[in-house]
Amino acid sequence: MKILSPAISKLARLRLGPIELWVQDPIAAQREVLQDLVTHAQNTEIGRKYGFHELFNIRAFKERVPIHEYNDLKPAIERLMQGEQYLLWNTPVNWFAKSSGTTSDKSKFIPVTEESLHDCHYQGAKDAVSMYYNFNPDSDLLTGKGLVIGGSHQVSAINEDAFYGDLSAILLENAPFWGQWIRTPELSIALLDEWEDKIERLARSTIEENVTSISGVPTWTLVLIKRILELTGKDTLKEVWPNLEVYIHGGVSFVPYREQFKKLVGAPIHYLEIYNASEGFFAAQDSPDADGMLLYLQHGIFYEFMPVEEYGKPNPKTVGLNKVETGKNYAPVISTNGGLWRYLLGDTIQFTTLYPFRVKVSGRIKHFMNAFGEEVIVDNSDKAIAIACEKTNTIVNDYTAAPVYFSDNSNGAHEWLVEFEEAPENIQQFAYELDCALKSVNSDYEAKRHKDIALRMPVVHSIPKGIFTEWLRRKGSLGGQHKIPRLSNDRKIIEEIKSFI
Repeated sequence: MKILSPAISKLARLRLGPIELWVQDPIAAQREVLQDLVTHAQNTEIGRKYGFHELFNIRAFKERVPIHEYNDLKPAIERLMQGEQYLLWNTPVNWFAKSSGTTSDKSKFIPVTEESLHDCHYQGAKDAVSMYYNFNPDSDLLTGKGLVIGGSHQVSAINEDAFYGDLSAILLENAPFWGQWIRTPELSIALLDEWEDKIERLARSTIEENVTSISGVPTWTLVLIKRILELTGKDTLKEVWPNLEVYIHGGVSFVPYREQFKKLVGAPIHYLEIYNASEGFFAAQDSPDADGMLLYLQHGIFYEFMPVEEYGKPNPKTVGLNKVETGKNYAPVISTNGGLWRYLLGDTIQFTTLYPFRVKVSGRIKHFMNAFGEEVIVDNSDKAIAIACEKTNTIVNDYTAAPVYFSDNSNGAHEWLVEFEEAPENIQQFAYELDCALKSVNSDYEAKRHKDIALRMPVVHSIPKGIFTEWLRRKGSLGGQHKIPRLSNDRKIIEEIKSFI
């Protein structure tokens, strides 16, 4: 297969020219995307409601169309699911990506149109591969198979014309026939509902394959890797799959997991971060040395960026690419060819570079700790956990944290539930290093910890392995797309999890 590598590499890099065009002129690219979106949707129900035919610039669009959260669009989405059409987009909507959060029993159903499927999701994935080949021209990536650890829901019928499932299931169901040649496992295993059985069958069915890439959320990927090593009796994954060259990850920060992956893989491979969700494919690493992921600007998505301090205000302000700043937390607001209009995505991001625009995911707009003015976000906690692990020679599988409120006898604190792969000899030493690391990455936290006036030392508990998995199972959220909320600003989640211990 080596002889195919130069030809595949050349073919993959043909897309680099079009990519370079919007990288070089990002503002014009975004203006063109918005005009295309508004033009396509002007005769839809939402287009008539807000007079899309009269909107000729970004300012008019922002003045006319309010920012929406999911519940604002939910009535229209439910009508789409019952067979009405042309409400949010000008082509039929037959697919809905089910996205269920771990903090609620309710599910979101995100419309997936033909345009968003092909011009956003598939094109985004292909562009990520093109950029990978650009910095790895001798890659054998596409001469082997990609192991995809996707979601855990079968595609289900709403009626004769409408279907729902995890985004990964929808992508697999609609993939071209040749896509099945370069991925593993077979579709019947990839779409299994029962996650623990799925891990077992994933492991057994892929051991003999020539796997060159793995894609999935780090937590579940680690579970699979460990099971594969148990079945094969090998010490490292490279012994099982010698041609493995890249792990493609997203969904959560990779920082706490990097050392564990290096140990289990056993030899250097590439790590490629992507940023995608049911709503769209947003960004991917364009270089292994780049800080952050290149924001995709011509994939059917128009972006606005809400400074996080605007969230909750009656008329929150947003800025465009020309006014964003590096290192500042923004909540993306998107308008898409899937029929989402000024939709608050729920993530928070930071720009790491401007021109080209690269971003990193810093957390969720509702996942943070700020009970005492400390403003701790997931990006802070992931970095602090990684530093504490390095200082104490430990490995963390997952964690969650929440505030401990003031009482008559003590001031506030943060309580952490940590599942260790390799536990520290002294949990208090780990807590100390975690505290020091948080002070180093967050000046607000450092100020609140000064002389224990507002915050005392963090309270860290080492919890038995499997507790987080059991909580997810009881929530009906066990599977590849579901994650433990890292931070909460109240105690609901942490108390639920503690009840299982």
